[in-house]
Amino acid sequence: MVAAREALAPDVRKEKSSAIISHILNDERFQMARTVMLYRSVRGEVQLDALPALSSGKRYVYPLCVSRTQMVALWPETASERAWKKGAFGIPEPNPAYCREIDPAEIDFVVCPCTSFDRDHNRLGMGAGYYDRFLARCVHADVVAAAFAVQEAEAVPTEEFDYRMCAVITENGAL
Repeated sequence: MVAAREALAPDVRKEKSSAIISHILNDERFQMARTVMLYRSVRGEVQLDALPALSSGKRYVYPLCVSRTQMVALWPETASERAWKKGAFGIPEPNPAYCREIDPAEIDFVVCPCTSFDRDHNRLGMGAGYYDRFLARCVHADVVAAAFAVQEAEAVPTEEFDYRMCAVITENGAL
């Protein structure tokens, strides 16, 4: 599914990402949320960078892996690019020097990256379990995955610790 996602031409990926952003903006759970967790896209993932500008008035937080097993949510306190740095594997991540850590219980809506998904809202990440462990602490959040329709699988293998999404949002709408 990573290959299928990365095979999308850049202009097609941008167009499909815009459609996904529109579906997120129209999602009632997103509209009610005050604190939203997003990610910065890499390796062909859905591009969500335009979302905060299209829905101001929310607090947008981003993940930062702080150990081999743990992730935290950081709120960039400045719009400056200095609030970001290149992390492991070239992934853009919030710079703790210019961000504030947010309690996961304060997050109302989470948009997760996705390698693959199925119709039962099961999400396959990159295999390290960072999101699964973190999402269990987001006790008030609605959690969705953002993915392109080409990433859909008949069934995604799951284990007891895998966090099931409320919905998967593709360019075709929410599943």
